[in-house]
Amino acid sequence: MAGYKPKVISLTKRPGQTFGFYLRVEHGEDGHLIRSLDMGGPAELAGMKDGDRILRVNGAFVDGLSHSEVVDLVRNGGATVAFHTLDEASYKQAKAQGVNLSDPNNAPVVNGVAKHALKPKLCYLAKSSSGYGFSLRSVNGQQGLFMTEVLSGNVADRAGVKANDRLLEVNGEDVEDSTHKQVVEKIKQSGSSLMFLLIDEEADRYYQIKRIKVGASSATVKYLPHKPRIVDMTKGSDGYGFLLREEPNQTGHLIRDIDRGSPAERAGLKDMDRLVAVDGKEVDGCSHDQVVDRIRQSGNKCCLLVVDKDTDQMYKQGRVSPMLFWEERNDSLSPPSYTEAVKLPPTPVQETEEELKPKLCKMEKTSAGYGFHLNGIQGVCGQYIKEVVRGGMAEKAGLEDDDIVVEVNRVNVEQSSHDEVVGIIRNGGSSLEMLVAKKSIYDQLKAKGVPITRQLLGEASYVEVHSAETPEACEEVEYEEVERPETPNERARERTPSVSSSSSSNDSEDERL
Repeated sequence: MAGYKPKVISLTKRPGQTFGFYLRVEHGEDGHLIRSLDMGGPAELAGMKDGDRILRVNGAFVDGLSHSEVVDLVRNGGATVAFHTLDEASYKQAKAQGVNLSDPNNAPVVNGVAKHALKPKLCYLAKSSSGYGFSLRSVNGQQGLFMTEVLSGNVADRAGVKANDRLLEVNGEDVEDSTHKQVVEKIKQSGSSLMFLLIDEEADRYYQIKRIKVGASSATVKYLPHKPRIVDMTKGSDGYGFLLREEPNQTGHLIRDIDRGSPAERAGLKDMDRLVAVDGKEVDGCSHDQVVDRIRQSGNKCCLLVVDKDTDQMYKQGRVSPMLFWEERNDSLSPPSYTEAVKLPPTPVQETEEELKPKLCKMEKTSAGYGFHLNGIQGVCGQYIKEVVRGGMAEKAGLEDDDIVVEVNRVNVEQSSHDEVVGIIRNGGSSLEMLVAKKSIYDQLKAKGVPITRQLLGEASYVEVHSAETPEACEEVEYEEVERPETPNERARERTPSVSSSSSSNDSEDERL
């Protein structure tokens, strides 16, 4: 099922509660559809989307089952159920292409969030007669050099380079503080090939906000043209059928003298492959005897990570280890099983609803100001709170250090510069209203694709309003009623029985789950 990424979403409900969605089959639509998601319910918070198709329930493939059979599987699954889902567009495309959706050889992600989604990337460019197909530019107020004029279908484009990617390394050398002229000279001296470490705009912003140093050790290698090979072997009566040698003027442990018809040959080992790891443990730096001992200790089966000459040279040009391939493969191709997904510690429903919300904080300025600092990274959108003064207006309103600022005086400022946000605050006079979110909550909601708005506060939002005249001993919480317009999903629920399965005039069935 290459190209399709199902999700394993584990949902937990309390006694008397539902998972927060309808399961439907509809006339003219294939599959079991997720509909009418409750805002803030377990399903919506876990990342289910309207129109998603359910492929499996607790590991059982259900795409070919009847509506009632799937409903029974969910109901009999208990308080925690693992759903294997596919988004609507991918499902329809897979059906049109005749893809076998029951194929288990795919890499789902848990609760909609792929691990290490934001990464720098290694890109290998082999020069053609027309060059590499990109240009470099600098940007006022931003560190480093950026890719531009990436020609479609040319070398850079095929290597994974995108316009506005920031250049971090050339052939393993840090160039973040280098001038345009210095970098161009390094590229010219490289000859007919280049290894770039790049980072796109979204990942760059994430790493800067998190204050994480970006390096090749955290990069994805999925764009590299030459791949290391993973060789699984079972020992025969005469062993594995190859020799491990160290050759003069060659680095590393090399595969030699492969016996014809041996386990090594059948598994795909090639003469002069360099051995990188045994059973996932890197062997660079080990002596010949130590590597032989590791293979022997594996018993009758062993797994080798090897590289051929071209792959080896490519990784060495970037000064990175082929172990990056092994680690990324394990991250992407070894997801939790359905049993593991069911056993994942579920987030209590009520606590999740309370926690995955922003905060609306109102305050009035005193002679000492509001009592916080607004921080940002030069040249990067996004502001956060620092140095909240104990006992100040900001603290009383609920602001905390590292809160991410979403709105100021009802204006979304997530893409605003520091100066723009400061201007909005100053134009507000002596009153300030801020919608903020704890950093962990902000990251979770963004990962789920949930817009951070006042609607997440619920129908009645608790808003703390503090003024200089408010006695500390008599601080009160005022209520601000927020009338939420009726949504199409809510209207649909009023027309649809929520207890038993029903069949309407358009041959659709739905079930409240």
